[in-house]
Amino acid sequence: MTAPGPRSEDLGARLSFDRGEPGRRAVDVPVWNGQKTPLPDAHLLRDSVTLPEMGQGELVRYYTALSTRNYGIDSGTYPLGSCTMKFNPKVNDLIAFLPGFADAHPQSPEHEAQGTLRTLLELRQGLAEITGLPHVSLAPAAGAQGELAGVLMITAALEDRGELEARRRILVPDSAHGTNPATAAMAGYSVTHLPTAEDGSLDRATIEQELDESVAAVMVTVPNTLGLWENGIEQVAELIHDAGAYLYADGANLNAIMGRVRYGDLGFDVVHLNLHKSFSTPHGGGGPGAGPVCCTEELAPYLPTPILEEGDDGLVRLAAPERSIGRLQQFHGNVGVLLRAYAYMRALGLDGLRSVSGQAVLNANYLRVLLHGHYDLPYDRPVLHEVVFSGSRQKREHDVRTYDIAKRLIDYGFHPPTVYFPLIVEEALMIEPTETEPPEAIEALAEALIAIAEESASDPDTLHGAPWTAPIGRLDETTAARRPVLSWRGPRQDR
Repeated sequence: MTAPGPRSEDLGARLSFDRGEPGRRAVDVPVWNGQKTPLPDAHLLRDSVTLPEMGQGELVRYYTALSTRNYGIDSGTYPLGSCTMKFNPKVNDLIAFLPGFADAHPQSPEHEAQGTLRTLLELRQGLAEITGLPHVSLAPAAGAQGELAGVLMITAALEDRGELEARRRILVPDSAHGTNPATAAMAGYSVTHLPTAEDGSLDRATIEQELDESVAAVMVTVPNTLGLWENGIEQVAELIHDAGAYLYADGANLNAIMGRVRYGDLGFDVVHLNLHKSFSTPHGGGGPGAGPVCCTEELAPYLPTPILEEGDDGLVRLAAPERSIGRLQQFHGNVGVLLRAYAYMRALGLDGLRSVSGQAVLNANYLRVLLHGHYDLPYDRPVLHEVVFSGSRQKREHDVRTYDIAKRLIDYGFHPPTVYFPLIVEEALMIEPTETEPPEAIEALAEALIAIAEESASDPDTLHGAPWTAPIGRLDETTAARRPVLSWRGPRQDR
């Protein structure tokens, strides 16, 4: 008879509070023989929280077991569309952790911080070359803040032109990132949505109809959130400039065109970049991020402060542009993120960055071909960095929604893709394999999605109840958002 293995358990059902036993300790604290310090006033003390008492061995095992429940890019494929959740080379962390960088105080005199400042200057120069836009500020803390900086720069330029009062509209395609209309609205503009044409690109006829003296700018995500190239973008840029408006690029998807196409060459006036995506800084969990903004000569006076300049004496200094929109955050930006991006750029060089974009496009199209016919593909043309399928057939024929498909994918050992975005695709399944996944990983993901498509026809109830193997099943997301439980409630209580 085979001996039974270790009893598995749901770690979420027994937290550390439930495991403690009186008298157990993870560390020995020497007896204090010195002078006693009086406790704070009684009204400042709490007796409702009793910390768990656990031995060191069981404490280590508990947290080790919890860590295996977490899913990250180092443990498996992470196919979130629009997010570029790719492997991050660990050498980038080592560079950012070097004492000369990590221990530098942000208020150090500039002559004592030349190593950091020159590194950031070289990053600025590299980003200018990659985007084709010569002026750069590294200050914005993330893509959304870089967006805001770009729109505020346009606002300042229009004010100096004496046209701000008249130009109060920004045009945003419905295939853009959701932050684009939000940013425009935050900056005080009214937002006009532009519909997507049948091929997934901008509808040129609509743009021509909407362009007039009330338009301040057009914000375009290139490539767009359908994973598609914007056909005719150069001609659209000419139309926008002829109307006296600016063309803004959301550069979050730069990894699809990096080293091959430059925003400045396409006619864009300003772009923000998500270095925590395209340049391989850890991404997710709320940050940290970096969203440098790059622009033309015309908009350079309005860049957020600080910018980096090299003086005639060879020293690199922080400076404020002549008509700067001001400071967006403390000090010089998220320097640790910027250093990681610099290490990535220097390690790869131009040829390597060009290979990144080629591999990203190849992987996305490989997945598109593998899944073709198993899910609907509303825009059936070659894609760039990501592909957007639709689960509308599964919903229509088997009452299986994209949400069910995503949850079932967890049982196959994969993180779900982005679902229900972009909004213009019904039951959207937005998948980005990224440039760092090998063919075997893409094939395994495709096999899982094909199996789930077959299950939707043969056993839809399995999908309706998925995931079955995760520590926690489906949550009541509405209740969790409106009435979250943010503190420990004790063992076996309803959480």
